[in-house]
Amino acid sequence: MPALVHQFDWPDRVVVGTVGSPGSRTFYLQVRDGARSTSVALEKEQSAVLADKIDEILDALMADEGNRFSVPSTTPDELVDNEPLDQPVEEQFRTGLLRLGWDPATAQVIVEAFPLEDTEDEAAEPSETLVLRMPVGTARAFVERTRQVVRSGRPLCPRCGQPMADDGHVCDDLTP
Repeated sequence: MPALVHQFDWPDRVVVGTVGSPGSRTFYLQVRDGARSTSVALEKEQSAVLADKIDEILDALMADEGNRFSVPSTTPDELVDNEPLDQPVEEQFRTGLLRLGWDPATAQVIVEAFPLEDTEDEAAEPSETLVLRMPVGTARAFVERTRQVVRSGRPLCPRCGQPMADDGHVCDDLTP
């Protein structure tokens, strides 16, 4: 059976957002084009790394003297998106693997998300895939928003770097 591919070539909206309160949030990568929408669950760390790697791609393009594309160094004002996730959030799958690329023919960053599969056959094809292509301005906005969403959770412990809970933290018992 062929895999189900959720393909978005020029989406209207690409965001990372959350459902739930800090400490029990679920992160989603949500893509919308017209009335069609797809949401895939991510870990907080996957969201942060995705933003960092997209930022690296954009910065490398800006630094490349042979680059013929105009890559913004900051988010264009018209692309700032602080709205909540589109409702209802219906999870297509939980992301296991992310892959990034660059298409110089269309000047788009490509993100591919594959589900976390519980299979012993490592050569098996994934059952579903999300493939999205976003222009450089949208990618810059995506990076900024994703970083804001990741930072808006629980504060990190200055000693161990792990999130601290409201009811205490393991480092609270350590003597300085």
